[in-house]
Amino acid sequence: MSVPTLKQAPLQEHTRILGLGAFRPGVIVTNDDVCQWIDSSDEWIRQRTGIVTRHRAAADVSVIDMAEGAAREALAKAGIEATDLGAVIVSTVTHPYATPSAAASLADRLGATPAPAFDISAACAGYCYGIAQADALVRSGAAKYVLVVGAEKLSDVIDNRERTISFLLGDGAGAVVIGPSDTPGIAPSVWGSDGSKWDAIGMTRSLLDVRDLGMAARQSDSTGDLALLEEAQELYPTLRQDGQTVFRWAVWEMAKVAQQALDAAGVEAEDLVAFIPHQANMRIIDEMVKKLKLPETVTVARDIADAGNTSAASIPLATHRLLQENPELSGGLALQIGFGAGLVFGAQVVVLP
Repeated sequence: MSVPTLKQAPLQEHTRILGLGAFRPGVIVTNDDVCQWIDSSDEWIRQRTGIVTRHRAAADVSVIDMAEGAAREALAKAGIEATDLGAVIVSTVTHPYATPSAAASLADRLGATPAPAFDISAACAGYCYGIAQADALVRSGAAKYVLVVGAEKLSDVIDNRERTISFLLGDGAGAVVIGPSDTPGIAPSVWGSDGSKWDAIGMTRSLLDVRDLGMAARQSDSTGDLALLEEAQELYPTLRQDGQTVFRWAVWEMAKVAQQALDAAGVEAEDLVAFIPHQANMRIIDEMVKKLKLPETVTVARDIADAGNTSAASIPLATHRLLQENPELSGGLALQIGFGAGLVFGAQVVVLP
């Protein structure tokens, strides 16, 4: 019995970033604003993190709203229509629904239907994970153009009173369109995880905890159990981190991953025009620059000073500002690396749009 030969999509050899967009919400939160909630100071926050201000979204601005703003700019700069998209990927940990995805709603708003759409939950590495997947989709022939968005409304998942992570975080969205290229524009991705440190960054409660405490609170209404009632008032899950563990891991292990990404791309640090790390902490950025022995000719993204840590949005936001302030870097090589909760990491060298 003869078996028919299946058709497969034609392969595309090279890909690149065709367009880049950003959305920064309008509410500016200073260190002094943050210090109304925690026992700290503007000087301490600047010295320990490098953060001066952070953007936060108003109550009526959603993750999808910010993603749409960034996506429309990226599409315009890429010169393509939403109907040309073969996939829509949104990297986020702050879309308030476990399902349906933010990406499906975004695709509908943009007019990209019926493009496949899905979310990535990889925290601060989410954007680099999205780039890795978009690159693979285009090169495999599964899609001609892919939209990748990193969008976070971290102000929805913080407790302003705690001091392990709340003062670091901001909101925003960044987006890119990935498509075919005549020359290589995205080097092989180096990505992975270390689940042994799964609890180093995460939420205070699971949804099951919320369910069970909610049921207990309803019972306590009739029994008068004040302790349960007080615990129920703290139901909402918020972010926490073990700062020392995360700092050590980021400084020592992520410099190695960044070097692996350079090796995978077949380039040296001297070949770069820019280094765009996840904007987690200025001290982490400075340490990585030292360990990689980056020459002074390499421009280092330091968007964290004005934007704070925006998780999956931080690298595209930092890239957007970098190109606004240094348009001559367009077309040069940039090393980007994201790392965060999971613990997860992803890095690649790209040609700047």
